[in-house]
Amino acid sequence: MGSFNLFCFFIIIFHVFVATPIFSHSSSSISTKFLDLAKSPEVFDWMVGIRRKIHEYPELSYEEFKTSEVIRAELDKMGISYKHPVAETGVIGYIGTRKPPFVALRADIDGLPIQEMVEWEHKSKVPGKMHACGHDAHTAMVLGAAKILKQHEDQIKGTVVLVFQPAEEGGGGAKRVLEAGVLDKVSAIFGLHVAPAHDLPVGHVASKAGPLLAGTAMFDATIHGKGGHAAMPHFAIDPVLAASSAVVNLQQLVSREADPLDPQVLTVANFHADGAYNVIPDSVTFGGTIRALLPESIARLKERIHQVHRGSQLPRTVYPATINDDKLHEHFLEVAKNVVGNNNVHGMEPVTVSEDFSFYQEALPGYFFMLGMQSLTGEPLQSLHSPHFTVSEDALPYGAALHASLATTYLLNHDGAKVGAKNHDEL
Repeated sequence: MGSFNLFCFFIIIFHVFVATPIFSHSSSSISTKFLDLAKSPEVFDWMVGIRRKIHEYPELSYEEFKTSEVIRAELDKMGISYKHPVAETGVIGYIGTRKPPFVALRADIDGLPIQEMVEWEHKSKVPGKMHACGHDAHTAMVLGAAKILKQHEDQIKGTVVLVFQPAEEGGGGAKRVLEAGVLDKVSAIFGLHVAPAHDLPVGHVASKAGPLLAGTAMFDATIHGKGGHAAMPHFAIDPVLAASSAVVNLQQLVSREADPLDPQVLTVANFHADGAYNVIPDSVTFGGTIRALLPESIARLKERIHQVHRGSQLPRTVYPATINDDKLHEHFLEVAKNVVGNNNVHGMEPVTVSEDFSFYQEALPGYFFMLGMQSLTGEPLQSLHSPHFTVSEDALPYGAALHASLATTYLLNHDGAKVGAKNHDEL
């Protein structure tokens, strides 16, 4: 009897101190394990601390020097190798074999020129700057995924590439990262965005295959006239009247020319004249944005704007449309249902906001989804880009677990296959 008890003791000790290889299990087991790890105080509290540290010192596009320092310091502590600088302030980390297949997880790291109006302990300490779009949370979640994956690095069947990208907010940082060549060997890339929508609670996700977010371009126009006294308009050439007519005509490009089933937006959001109440100005400038889900629709709008007003200046498309890969959508559905449950995975209609994640999707298969963070009992969250925007930190474990699960199961399913990369060389 004593020998039997001793045998049982050693069996118990073995199972306590010898880690079970999680990647030998099904994707469902992997996802459950990752969510449990992400919810543990060790990982959750750590992610919250990082998110708040970044939130206190927001930095604008290509100025994310302190944010980059925080990211690199945490990667150093975890023993994760990385490249820096990439696209000025970006950081690219590597977990796994440094051999194919390669899959990427992306976090944007820049803030916005907004004065935070939320009064709390970790309010922005930088006047006029704020993380009002959740990029601090995105960064914390990818770091959380990295922490989980690093603990199981010897079981990763390939390489997970961590993309901490600058300048999403209008700076086209994704394009700069691609131009740096650091993703040339990557087969697929995943990204997410926190969603304060009232109908997407914490622990829920939403996305779709195909067009998800709109492509966008900006335009500016100047109309020159001849200034004069407002009491004697017949001696002037009034550019305000001409510009007003042009604005009305531009609105018809969508309302009367676009297919109602093809979502498009044309908004004139800026109109400026240097006149006064009794002065007709010499010129008027105005500008705005166009949005569409299809590349050909953006091209048509750009052409028609030039035809309506030949003085219009249209730069290149700022962001193309965010279009989710069909095969990655199926992969996302399988993984997400395992992580958050079948009933918490939702479809969604396309939205006419834009994301520079779309640049990645032009170069390689990519998938982007929305992560719910609305509390079922708390006050409704404010919209993105609001000075009153807040993040529900209870969403952080779900984002970290989804990132880790999407990457590892992708590598397991592709096991050495390399689709869309330029070569199979080791990093």
